[in-house]
Amino acid sequence: MIRIPRGTQDILPEDSSKWRYIENQLDKLMKLYNYKEIRTPIFESTDLFARGVGDSTDVVQKEMYTFKDKGDRSITLRPEGTAAVVRSYIENKMQGIPNQPVKLYYNGPMFRYERKQKGRYRQFTQFGVEAIGAENPSMDAEVLAMVMHIYESFGLKHLKLVINSIGDADSRKEYNEALIRHFEPVIDTFCDDCKSRLHTNPMRILDCKIDRDKEAVKNAPRITDYLNDDSKAYFNEVKTHLDDLGISYVEDPNLVRGLDYYTHTAFELMMDNPNYDGAITTLCGGGRYNGLLELLDGPNQTGIGFALSIERLLLALEEEGIELDVEDTFDLFIVTMGEEAERYSVKLLNQLRKSGIKADKDYLQRKVKGQMKQADRLNAQYTVVIGDQELENEVIDVKDMSTGETETINLNNLVNYFQEKIINKKENINE
Repeated sequence: MIRIPRGTQDILPEDSSKWRYIENQLDKLMKLYNYKEIRTPIFESTDLFARGVGDSTDVVQKEMYTFKDKGDRSITLRPEGTAAVVRSYIENKMQGIPNQPVKLYYNGPMFRYERKQKGRYRQFTQFGVEAIGAENPSMDAEVLAMVMHIYESFGLKHLKLVINSIGDADSRKEYNEALIRHFEPVIDTFCDDCKSRLHTNPMRILDCKIDRDKEAVKNAPRITDYLNDDSKAYFNEVKTHLDDLGISYVEDPNLVRGLDYYTHTAFELMMDNPNYDGAITTLCGGGRYNGLLELLDGPNQTGIGFALSIERLLLALEEEGIELDVEDTFDLFIVTMGEEAERYSVKLLNQLRKSGIKADKDYLQRKVKGQMKQADRLNAQYTVVIGDQELENEVIDVKDMSTGETETINLNNLVNYFQEKIINKKENINE
């Protein structure tokens, strides 16, 4: 028996409606913030991620799905979204668009070869935001406010925003030198990954899952002690905006994130409830990236963004006991009796569906009782029973399944009746 690949999942019909609800909600929120959707290829040149994400990261060294295509080119299934969006920004010369900064969002599958655990898959769905073309603390605050808005819009309350500043390029360089001096005497006691990163990206040692509890990590120099005046002023202004917005946050000087391109503001959104499983502690993360575009041969532009896992969002909602307001009702089920009614129902169904009515019928030649049970399983709002007598008299009883009340109407007016009953009602509700 062929089984699903390890680290992936089937999203079955009973769950896909939740995914669609979340995606629609995210689309609506993006319109409020004036962000436009971008769709990039699922696979890209391997060099894009090696350069953009960083050779020393776990993502590039251990987790990417990389292969050679028939043209002997090295191709990688995208492990994250930012590098691809930035590549598209550069390639399509978006810096020339009149409306600046360019505000983009994406939603799609990503691929990382990771150990499967709760809330973490090898194919996962990532929603992300990138705002490119403005280095302004108010933009950072807007993105952080958006993160909070997204999760709060789904009813989540136990949230903790953790922020830090990695500083500008000069601050980061000085800090890296301090970390090298600090870790060099004890680096032999660290894992092989940390050893290899000491002179390439020592900040990643602070983020190591194996060695993060070592005293040398706990006592390591803090980036906040190496921020220059400009970096401090930038970070203070971001925090001032957050205070003005009434957004609570916690500063963590050890928060460096896992990718090489971050500068200035870095952040994570955490679950802040002792009852939660540690596997879903971190819901979302991101930060500002100054220099990433130039690293990918683009213009001297700066950006900020974040990414969240739809799987983890769903898991958090489940843990919190939050039910999404997913529409699970069905408009109409047609019950038929006899061959003529069966034949007529095919034509009627086609008319109803073209008029925007969600309708269905029996296809298994069930008896009337079995067909009514099927209507209940579909949570149909209305049912009609069509037999020889109804066809001969051209009248039909429409039953409201919630109240049990019936109404007799002309069979030829059935489509118009349901347009008034269902479509117009929905439009009035939406208004």
